[in-house]
Amino acid sequence: MKATDYVAKADNLFVLPDTVIKIKQLIDDDATSMEDIAEVINYDPAIMCQILKIANSALYKFPSTITTASKAIQVIGTRSVYDLVLAYGVAHAFKDITKDVIDLEKYWEVAVNCGLLAKHFAEELGIKEPEKLFVCGLLHNLGELVMVQLNPSAAVKASQISSSTRPAELQQHILGFCYADISAALLAEWGIPKDITDCLAHLHDHSSESLPAEYHVLQLSYSLALNNIYADLYSKYETLDNEQLAVLGLDESSVESALDFSNLQLMSALALFSPSAFSMF
Repeated sequence: MKATDYVAKADNLFVLPDTVIKIKQLIDDDATSMEDIAEVINYDPAIMCQILKIANSALYKFPSTITTASKAIQVIGTRSVYDLVLAYGVAHAFKDITKDVIDLEKYWEVAVNCGLLAKHFAEELGIKEPEKLFVCGLLHNLGELVMVQLNPSAAVKASQISSSTRPAELQQHILGFCYADISAALLAEWGIPKDITDCLAHLHDHSSESLPAEYHVLQLSYSLALNNIYADLYSKYETLDNEQLAVLGLDESSVESALDFSNLQLMSALALFSPSAFSMF
């Protein structure tokens, strides 16, 4: 089967919460007001609760408590709130995934770590809407969850990474494509903004230094997150591309700062975005 075949099946199997779809439609409408978006969030207690938790978390460190969806939109920004709703909504769509095929704890650790690193680098580099890159990091490997549900035996084989074989290499060998290909195509099928899906589609594309800075940030964050969570297999700077760092204007101290930030925030961010955080809903 091709990646597109899995996407077609997954599109019928996993469903985004209505609130995510409605907010995307509102954002695409120039006549939409902040109050319109807040109203949609207010009618979904689970998403409203999650947005307020995130807005008041250490990810933002606002001096006063944010208690309403309207205030969150005002402070964080409309697109950033959508990005956070999207992150919650997609993770929620996969909350009932089979738990005995791959190590789901490690899966979410890598995903959240990648998102935190990408957000940190985006902020350091002055890239607009750093939450967008957090979402890209968080959702980059959704294809693995699709494979767990639709072809668990292949998912098991593709999870057998080692110190000499990294995930993308093994996925390509076993499946003929990478999980990021499914991730990008499925999110595109769901109408997720193109700037997110294009970034995911280029996760393993190292063919050109002329790629947008966001693509380089996600690639760097992915490599660092993988090395960080699988420290028993990979060294901290394994596969680190010095030319990529130079293109971004980063150095080793920048990388160390990003890793310190992501490690410090990992547990609290996992509590916000991993499926275990949705159990009450």
